[in-house]
Amino acid sequence: MKKALKIIGFILLTLVTLIAGFILLRPKPPNPPGTVADLHELETYLENLVGHNAGSPPGLSLVVVQDGEIVYQNAFGMADTPRNIPATPNTVYNQWSMTKVFTAVAILQLQEQGLLDIEDPVTEYLSFFDVQYPSESSETITIRHLLTHNSGLRNNVPEVVGWVHTDGDPEWNQTELFRAKLPDYAELSFEPGLHGVYTNVGYMALAVVIEQVSGQSYEEYVVEHILAPLGMNLTNFTYTAAMEAHEAAGAHPRWDTITPLMPLMVENMDALVREKSGGVIWFNHVYSDQNGPTGLIGPPTDTARFLIAYLNGGELDGQRILSPESVDKMTNKYHIVAGASPETIAYDELYRGLGWEIVPDKNGTFHLEHGGGGPGFAADMRLYPERSLGMVIMANGTYLPSMEIFDLLASLDW
Repeated sequence: MKKALKIIGFILLTLVTLIAGFILLRPKPPNPPGTVADLHELETYLENLVGHNAGSPPGLSLVVVQDGEIVYQNAFGMADTPRNIPATPNTVYNQWSMTKVFTAVAILQLQEQGLLDIEDPVTEYLSFFDVQYPSESSETITIRHLLTHNSGLRNNVPEVVGWVHTDGDPEWNQTELFRAKLPDYAELSFEPGLHGVYTNVGYMALAVVIEQVSGQSYEEYVVEHILAPLGMNLTNFTYTAAMEAHEAAGAHPRWDTITPLMPLMVENMDALVREKSGGVIWFNHVYSDQNGPTGLIGPPTDTARFLIAYLNGGELDGQRILSPESVDKMTNKYHIVAGASPETIAYDELYRGLGWEIVPDKNGTFHLEHGGGGPGFAADMRLYPERSLGMVIMANGTYLPSMEIFDLLASLDW
């Protein structure tokens, strides 16, 4: 028995040592400056950030919108370093969890059409939504609970790393995927409505609600009712020929805490890796199995069109995707917990908005934000409704200090 315990102890010590070693070895990107005097100073930092080492994104693209138009767009570094392809504002990236905002928009569109109500129980639309409540008196999970991440459904991390596929692999129907995965997440971790815990699983359920109510696949609905009306022609859930002409290759450090675990979680890891160059792993096309939370792929110039429409009360170039009332429901700062401030707000309490994270600023205003990240890509978008200001940044690297970059962008006079 003692010998077995010693062996177990040795294995644990070895694992801890390896993890600590990977943390120490992981290359770090340069820290963002605390302030910038002008755009030139910010651009100097971004030029230094990209390709700095294996821990920096090889390339990034960003767009700023204000008062209904693009006021700045630029790109830095390489969309694909081994193939010598520079990044541009039209470069296409995996957007991961930024997709959740588009899923929330789709739900509110269906509410406007009278096909659902976000206060309705989820079981009204999904007969197989069988979950284990903490008590007999638990509040029934509603669509609103799913939108605001306070349903009690736990998140699917770290197993979500393995929920990916590449070209030629079978694609999941979103209803079938959720039906298959739900039993593993059916036991709620807290009472619905008690507080917020970010969870992809809730947005998987919302994608299925969209399918059941609309009669279309989730992907078809989003393309037809959001992307196409806004002219987001380089955004989709798979690469079109037009998108491939602008695509970035995902990049991830070879020496990293996540890297040694990925082959354990991803069945087709060899198919995902295109090549290894220096300290970087370069990926082939990577698609998410769960499209409702994390499936969109596209450029920041397309997302900028969405931000302009949103800031304009849901309309762009005569095409309306949401009513001003629905935009207000998603935007209104009443979602913020009473008395919250940037210094005191708990991480899980940020997730009170419908799709958005609604974050209080130090000056008493607030901003909307949602990021996305996974091996190979990072993306983020932010809105300041009271300033009619929006910004989006995307990169082909796992690590990106997007919030700090947004703070610097927001400090400039546009």
